[in-house]
Amino acid sequence: MQLFYIPKISGNTVTLDQSESKHAVRVLRLSKGDLIQIIDGKGGFYEGEIKDDNPKCCKISVLNATKELGKKNYKLHIAIAPTKNIDRFEWFLEKATEIGIDEITPILSEHSERKVIKPDRLNKILVSAIKQSVKTYLPVLNEITSFTELASDTTIENKFIAHCNDGEKPHLKNMIHKNHDALILIGPEGDFSPEEVNFAKSKGFHEISLGKSRLRTETAGVVACHIVNLANE
Repeated sequence: MQLFYIPKISGNTVTLDQSESKHAVRVLRLSKGDLIQIIDGKGGFYEGEIKDDNPKCCKISVLNATKELGKKNYKLHIAIAPTKNIDRFEWFLEKATEIGIDEITPILSEHSERKVIKPDRLNKILVSAIKQSVKTYLPVLNEITSFTELASDTTIENKFIAHCNDGEKPHLKNMIHKNHDALILIGPEGDFSPEEVNFAKSKGFHEISLGKSRLRTETAGVVACHIVNLANE
């Protein structure tokens, strides 16, 4: 059964947007009477039947609805510097979403090489990823934010900064508390500066390691995401 995304669902009849309608009718050749599945990005999972196979506004009759499907007992927020090569950042968004992430904040730090992103395109990647992995919650993608603002404006208890500067640091896997929210900072290609690390520490962040290898920014983000999800299984 095919899976589609509709962000706002109310009542017993819903309509796919033009892009999803075209995909359903022209690409997948679905027609009146065919059954489909729908997610709303807010935990809702629906089963429906095509009532009007218009390729511009395909109408669906909702047959069954499940709320809060796959809801977790914790939230994972990763704040990460967008990479100079935007394809790598997009790869991170896709893979982190497939693994499981709740909130993403692109950050600007001292060594950032990319200072502009295109939220509309990035949100489309997130939607595609939740459909691919059959998840019902769409991660929140925040506006690009300065490192100091992000590090200063959070009350979350379990917050960490990953970096490759000198010094012994505990591994993230040994610092995660199951069923507790977590915020992890991942720096740019040039890493966080020592001053930024010290600033984060002054705001209650714990220094952590992601292993012995020196990882690319996007890889570090995926590894951190995977570690947190494994710790909460």
